[in-house]
Amino acid sequence: MLKSISKICLMLPLVYALGACQELEQEVLDGVTAEDIANSKNPNLINVLKASAYARIVGSWGGHNSIWSIYEVSSDAMAIPQKGADWEDGGQWIRMHRHTWNPAEESFNNSWNYCFTAIGEINNLLIQFPDVAALNSELKVLRALVYLWLIDSFGNVPIIDETTKGGNPTNKTRAEVFAFIEKSIKDNINALPKDNAKSTVNFYTAQAMLAKLYLNAQIYTGTAKWAEAEAAADQVINSGKYSLSSNFFANFSERNSGSTENILTLPYDQNNAPGFNLPQMTLHYLSQRTYNLQDQPWNGYASLEEFYNKFDDKDVRKKSFLVGPQFASDGTRLLDISAEPTDPDGPPLTFTPNINMLAPNAFRQAGTRVGKFEFALGAANSLNNDYPLIRLGDIILIKAEAAFRQGKTAAALTAINQIRTRANMPAFTTLTLDNIFDERGFEMFAEASRRTDMIRFGKWNQPWWEKPASQPFRALFPIPQNQINANPALKQNPGY
Repeated sequence: MLKSISKICLMLPLVYALGACQELEQEVLDGVTAEDIANSKNPNLINVLKASAYARIVGSWGGHNSIWSIYEVSSDAMAIPQKGADWEDGGQWIRMHRHTWNPAEESFNNSWNYCFTAIGEINNLLIQFPDVAALNSELKVLRALVYLWLIDSFGNVPIIDETTKGGNPTNKTRAEVFAFIEKSIKDNINALPKDNAKSTVNFYTAQAMLAKLYLNAQIYTGTAKWAEAEAAADQVINSGKYSLSSNFFANFSERNSGSTENILTLPYDQNNAPGFNLPQMTLHYLSQRTYNLQDQPWNGYASLEEFYNKFDDKDVRKKSFLVGPQFASDGTRLLDISAEPTDPDGPPLTFTPNINMLAPNAFRQAGTRVGKFEFALGAANSLNNDYPLIRLGDIILIKAEAAFRQGKTAAALTAINQIRTRANMPAFTTLTLDNIFDERGFEMFAEASRRTDMIRFGKWNQPWWEKPASQPFRALFPIPQNQINANPALKQNPGY
């Protein structure tokens, strides 16, 4: 029988270079052995075992000062302007925007810990239940997902699996990490279910992961794999399991678990799985009255004017931004009595595309805000919306790009025009790489995609608003200094 959740102490092998005993919330089985589980036909037993691994993935992805933040704020789509003492944060977010970050940034360490804590939990389960084939395959693919974020962010990271023994792990090359991810997926993909589960990995999740891995293969290894990216994307597109939602924003609503488009989601819940704090992160303090929020927002993340202005007014995706005069839930105009005297909008709260400066005295109301996800009336500081890690719109655009880079323009046009039609935009008749890059920006805003896209399209080191041209080595984030201090076997990425 299942026993209620209890606290148990598990060894997390090499998560932080040294073993660590950490208290985890995990369901345990009363009187059920690993052999019983291996021979059981009851899927609930497997679901209980893997729940703790998925809980680690949900974790802090959608929260401030972790992996989502470093992807978004380092791109040309978003910034956290410093408003006097508000959001000064030791200058971390100004450095993130200007690509002058250093290895000691807290957000890098948080991102590293988020990833390797999840990997440690997965490895523990693999060690404890080595003969449960279905569980093993799923967990190894889930671990590969975490390594996708690590290879993209830090590149040269340790490979730690269930066979790793003692001592301080050393970095592996980015090419070695790529091979590990690819093998982990390909060795286990055929054992995965082909159901339409959204909060656990399945066969099509794994194909989508391969599509993402191969799309960036030239960056990660020096060898392009466009044909492989297209083939993996086709496995998802042609499966019949997923379809584009007719309403783009249905994928991001509070009750989006029924989305026909979302492939893998993080099932956030304000009571049972908190951590998706977007309204706190982006909305103005007074926006609490717009949505009757339970807590006051922090007035931080805003989009850049040049990025916002790229959107055509007819593009339905332009509603991914909150812009213009702001009102309370009863329709009354919100007035910010603390608005700067030099703000031309004065006290009436107005989100303007223009941000007067990045630091130190950005206007309190400057910048359009992230409105892509629904903020339900009365929402807590953590949303109920499921966060789409992988969705069909992205996979169709991967198909378009991979086909185009192979000279298959007709196939690329067919794919990309599906996305444009849904967005109420006219179909392309000709295509360029810049068209594809821009379309990915319109479609994937605030989905932790822009940084990766900019690097792949050769635009990452270019200057943009309040950011000069940056050094090529900054296409990789540094290995966090705290991790090197704890584990001298780790080597810093070049340039830092």
